[in-house]
Amino acid sequence: MRKILFGILILASILVAEVTNIPATIDFVKSNKMKIIDIRTESEWKQMGVIENAYLLTFFDEESKYNIKDFIKKLNKIVKKDEQFAIICNTSSRTKLVSNLLGNRLGYHVVNLVGGMDKLIKDGYKVTSYPKEKEKATVESMELNSTTQNSLKKTPK
Repeated sequence: MRKILFGILILASILVAEVTNIPATIDFVKSNKMKIIDIRTESEWKQMGVIENAYLLTFFDEESKYNIKDFIKKLNKIVKKDEQFAIICNTSSRTKLVSNLLGNRLGYHVVNLVGGMDKLIKDGYKVTSYPKEKEKATVESMELNSTTQNSLKKTPK
């Protein structure tokens, strides 16, 4: 009986959830009113640039680690669970995994932009530079952490 109920719950979540795969195109990025979440790392944003007005929310860190609870908490501040939104990374390898997690397991309505930033840039999309104020805040945060760590090292036992 439990297996049947579990199966019904899984089937119901799949029917409610939605993952749509569409090519990352300049037309989509420029004309669509849907929110776009860029899940790349900060170093990738700095290196390649970003889509104007995209929400920058890293899923995997520089060491390919992730924190689903933290990501979902931040995502829920950007989109409502029943709101359709798009996600993008460099080539769509990460967004394929993340969109399936969000759509098929957690019930979000996700559009995976297939081809990612690589495709957009090859097609002629002009990226926006990573916002300097975010870069400055990150540097200041790093300096603060460094200063705090140095002072902790100097504290007598």
